[in-house]
Amino acid sequence: MKKQSASKTPTPVLRRMSAAALLCCVLGQSAGPAWAQADEAALNFVGADIESVIKAVGHYTNITFLIDPRVKGTITLVSEKAISKSQAFSLLTSALRLQGYAIVSGDGYAKVVPEAEAKLQASPTIVGGQAAPKGDQVATQVFHLNHESAANLVTVLRPLITPNNTINANPGNNTLVITDYADNLKRLAKIIASMDSPAAADMDVIPVRNAIASDLAAMINKLMEPGAGGDGGGRVSVLADPRTNSLVLRAPSVARANLAKSLIAKLDQPTTQAGNVHVVYLKNADATKLAETLRAVISGEAAPTGGSNTGGTLGSNQATMQTGANNTIGQTGVAGQGAGSTNPLLNAARSATQSTAGGAGGFIQADASTNTLIITAPEAVYRNLRAVIDQLDVRRAQVYIEALIVEVSADKASEFGVQWVGASGDSKSTYRLGGLQSFASGGNNLVNVYNGTAAPGNGLTIGVFKQLADGKFGLGAVAHTLETNGNGNILSTPNMITLDNEVATIRVGQNVPILTGQFTTTSGTNTNPFQTIDRKDVGLTLKVRPQISEGGTIKLAIYNESSSVDQSSLAATAGITLNTRVIENNVVADDGQIIVLGGLIEDRAGDNVEKVRGLGDIPVIGNLFKYSTRSRKKTNLMVFLRPVVIRNKEQSMSLAADRYDYMRAAGAEFTPSDTVLLKQLGQPQLPALTNGVPGSEGGLARPVPPAPVPVRDPGAAAPETTNTPQR
Repeated sequence: MKKQSASKTPTPVLRRMSAAALLCCVLGQSAGPAWAQADEAALNFVGADIESVIKAVGHYTNITFLIDPRVKGTITLVSEKAISKSQAFSLLTSALRLQGYAIVSGDGYAKVVPEAEAKLQASPTIVGGQAAPKGDQVATQVFHLNHESAANLVTVLRPLITPNNTINANPGNNTLVITDYADNLKRLAKIIASMDSPAAADMDVIPVRNAIASDLAAMINKLMEPGAGGDGGGRVSVLADPRTNSLVLRAPSVARANLAKSLIAKLDQPTTQAGNVHVVYLKNADATKLAETLRAVISGEAAPTGGSNTGGTLGSNQATMQTGANNTIGQTGVAGQGAGSTNPLLNAARSATQSTAGGAGGFIQADASTNTLIITAPEAVYRNLRAVIDQLDVRRAQVYIEALIVEVSADKASEFGVQWVGASGDSKSTYRLGGLQSFASGGNNLVNVYNGTAAPGNGLTIGVFKQLADGKFGLGAVAHTLETNGNGNILSTPNMITLDNEVATIRVGQNVPILTGQFTTTSGTNTNPFQTIDRKDVGLTLKVRPQISEGGTIKLAIYNESSSVDQSSLAATAGITLNTRVIENNVVADDGQIIVLGGLIEDRAGDNVEKVRGLGDIPVIGNLFKYSTRSRKKTNLMVFLRPVVIRNKEQSMSLAADRYDYMRAAGAEFTPSDTVLLKQLGQPQLPALTNGVPGSEGGLARPVPPAPVPVRDPGAAAPETTNTPQR
């Protein structure tokens, strides 16, 4: 057998040569400009180099292709019959898409890139009725929606888009921005057009004649929930209008609207309950305080202090506020006198009170244990009272207050001095002559240092002494130099949340004892010392009462105190000294706005020179007869405040989760190092949040969801009860 000789020509080169030769054979002409002008041609590339095929099709279609270096491999591109240039381009884009590559058309050229990079290129953008590209080219299209929410459509359209391309929603102008292949964009446009349609049923207003609109609204919403007794055809929204005692109904279909209307008609029947006693369950307001307010409205008298929903807390906090007369924190208001004299509700209720209840005391009663109101009144008066209750029993907004107290200080000092002392003669001399150069401010008095009554101060102290015969030292000279630098940066961020128009207080610090007096009593040989001590809170205190206006602004009454103990006064005989900084003012801020309350910017510099007259003025040598000190202290203190209004449960949960994650991350940063002598024992860690609920780690148990509350027709008879004991 003869051995076949292997070709030494590389495989990619053979593929390029075969692709070019095959194209020449297919077109029937030489590979030159003439064949590129043919109207139709048949393509037959089998396992050819992908770069050669792209270039060959580019010659045929007169399109310049820019090929990404990452585009490698082979491709098969076969047409059963002669095709046009546009068909050849579409066939190439489809074949490249199967290989994981995409074509992005530009201004007179086309780029071939990996599919994952196509969305980052300058692809054609379609807005409105502009002409869209065809085939499997990557393009971007903007869809303007008129009825449906863009955020809702994102979840529906996401599975229909290739994983490497994107879809984004802009809630500001309710638009969708989709980057995908041109053919898929046409399909998505049809889907979006069919879904972006107005609701099938309009809103309807249904008057309520016998029942209370707010009671029916809660019941209908519960009954018409999808999967809760309804037919699952969509959610029905029912809102109550207390002013007209009517219901506003919105349903996704006519059938659901008719079902809701039928339920409302069956429930809107005269009550079968004998008498005129009504029980009203409150959701947000305090029954005791609301009952006092309603009694004041009925009787026409002034409401008692703290009778409203907000005045009681303010009155209780009044004694704790350390504010002046001009500050609104802790002040309580009184309801207008005689406000009920022109109120139709008052005139109707007075006659009803005299004929039925016999007095305002028994007309409205509160049950604090169940937070309910028991109202005894005719039907007409009860309806008017329910309208007032529905307007007062609302969820009150909360305000999250974040304060920033920033203090930056720098303290620098420098001192230098020389002290001299000397005496003539010795211990046997009858007369001796001596002199002493001492500076009291230096803190290193040479005589005191020699006698041992004082130690040298901080810094470098160099002394020159004379050795005496008995081993003792004689006085000579002492040179002292010192330079100090002190920097401090204190950042305090007290945070708190409170209800609208309620006082919130946060205090962080120490309770410091202060000596106010002392005396000693003597009884025979016994001595009894006695001291009187007063304690004072030292640290950070912040008290804020926010008031939300209808325009969205927040009025804040603020009291901020930052105090500390002066360390230099700890050993003072008169007692310690307290450093206090207080800010007390009223400001107005927008929701989420950072405002500056005030602060202190202080820069103090001092320069002191003590010298010997005459000798200290000699150049250079005079420094030996001086003691110089120089100091500079800079203090920057600023207080900032940022209020945020929280109106619903979602905002409250988002804020709580953000602060929870912050504290969890701060705790995770503290990790003691494991040494040879000490073993790493771990550290306490907050459990992670799962859907806004902490896990079971760390002693935090997952809350049990409440059981569904059965809804009963108010006109039906009460269910029978038994005396079976519950476990």
